[in-house]
Amino acid sequence: MSSTLKEIGVIVGEASSNEFYFSSKPSEMPSRWEYLMIYSEEEQDGKLVPVQIVAQIDRVMSASQALTRELDFDIIKKIIQAGLADSKVWGKARVLGFLAERGELQLPKKAIIPGKPVYVAPAELLENFYSYPLDEAIRVGSLITRSEVPVALSIKGFRRHLALLAQTGSGKTYLAGILADELLAKGGTIVMLDPHADYVFLGRDADGKRHELSDRITVFRNPASTGRYSTGDVGKVEPYEICFSDLDVEEICLIANIGKNMANIRDGLEQAIEYLKADKAVFQPEDLLEELKNAETWKDRGIEKSKIVGAKSAQKYIKQIVKMQVFTSASTNIGALLKPRHLSDVDLSGLSDEVADYIAFRLLSDIYDKASSGEFEFPVFVFVEEAHRFIPFQGNTKSSRIIKKIAAEGRKFGVFLVVITQRPSKIHPDALSQCNSQIIMRMTNPDDQLAIAKSSERLGQSLLEDLPGLNTGEAVLVGEMTRAPVMVRVKRRRTREGGSDIDIVGKMKAAVEKSKEETVENDGERLRREMKDLMGPGE
Repeated sequence: MSSTLKEIGVIVGEASSNEFYFSSKPSEMPSRWEYLMIYSEEEQDGKLVPVQIVAQIDRVMSASQALTRELDFDIIKKIIQAGLADSKVWGKARVLGFLAERGELQLPKKAIIPGKPVYVAPAELLENFYSYPLDEAIRVGSLITRSEVPVALSIKGFRRHLALLAQTGSGKTYLAGILADELLAKGGTIVMLDPHADYVFLGRDADGKRHELSDRITVFRNPASTGRYSTGDVGKVEPYEICFSDLDVEEICLIANIGKNMANIRDGLEQAIEYLKADKAVFQPEDLLEELKNAETWKDRGIEKSKIVGAKSAQKYIKQIVKMQVFTSASTNIGALLKPRHLSDVDLSGLSDEVADYIAFRLLSDIYDKASSGEFEFPVFVFVEEAHRFIPFQGNTKSSRIIKKIAAEGRKFGVFLVVITQRPSKIHPDALSQCNSQIIMRMTNPDDQLAIAKSSERLGQSLLEDLPGLNTGEAVLVGEMTRAPVMVRVKRRRTREGGSDIDIVGKMKAAVEKSKEETVENDGERLRREMKDLMGPGE
């Protein structure tokens, strides 16, 4: 390997085990973010062994002793014309670590020695550094500075949950689609909460055709959803239904926001449900409301007054459930969504926040119960798109409780979160801090940057400062999914994207053409009217 190495400088000044400075010729200084390699020695198994330490350029600086800021401009020009101007460049690099004999990443314990040569890291070394065995590797792209070096994530890193954070237009939905597709190919069971129908086309390739995994992808939609795309556009769409009469009293109280301290209301509600179940096998919120309205007749059955009063008070809460219009006469079994090597996209587009929140709560609760009881034995990856809507920083939603529970305990049962949002500052920090891996794309909002910094121990200040400068489709990967923080250019997606921005220029051009057609039609109609007027009646 040494015969192909390119030496670009030498270590100078003060150096430590995690960073160093190096000097280089102006013509040979690599760009910022380039990867470097230096030879060093580390103790392993009681003896010193040679290692190849990988580092990344953090800063590039230049200076001149002759051209100082204090000099007059005319003097500076004369120095340059006389050929007396000097120039020196140096860089600062942060140490990423080295690969030990068994392939694990280790950080050096010994300080880097000044005077040692610095090389451009060879592609082979970087590929080993950012790759994993094929059965656990998810290929996401390549290094920003080295397109020839592929970068993979480790599936094992999902065991501590993942946060995908990026401002709108940075490519997070595009990347999330890649992650879901790769996990499915590896045998994962994926359930996606999809508020804007961004992922309904995962069963189609980029040309809109079915692919080899299409039969393992199902889009579920509640009948109350208007749907962003028609069934004809999407293809395979199944109903996700919830039967109201399948709910117990506790869940109805949760939906209706009836607190545990409202004893009379709960008692009255329970009595009404008891009467309904004796009369009907299947009933709707409207039926429950009607029974509550008839509570005055309960006194003829010997029901105590407190329950009757509670039933009357319960009416206003049940009216809110009636307005949701989410319940049907049958419930979709969770087994329809939880299948080995299957992706279920739950299309929530067109639903109110309240209804989408309840469906998320019901669905995630069923998933957690199935997994924690051992009834479903395979790993489940739950993608929560627009996560700030479900687990807000302030206030509580119905789904926030189960999402936090999965974040804290889900990994014990094989349920893993992928939290996706463009506003990390609006997510409850407890949930975000449970995501030990993060994929961060362009982020310019200071509040969101601060939220990211607080939730990630591995994201250094320099990487945080780089976030606004990332281009669309570029990302910083940190955490347990990668051996070391890495900057990636996301690969091309093989499936059709549903969440891309509209072609505003193309649409406006089409509007111009449409307006021309309408003008021609209107002119023709006007000409016909004028001719008819000239010809007079009966002509």
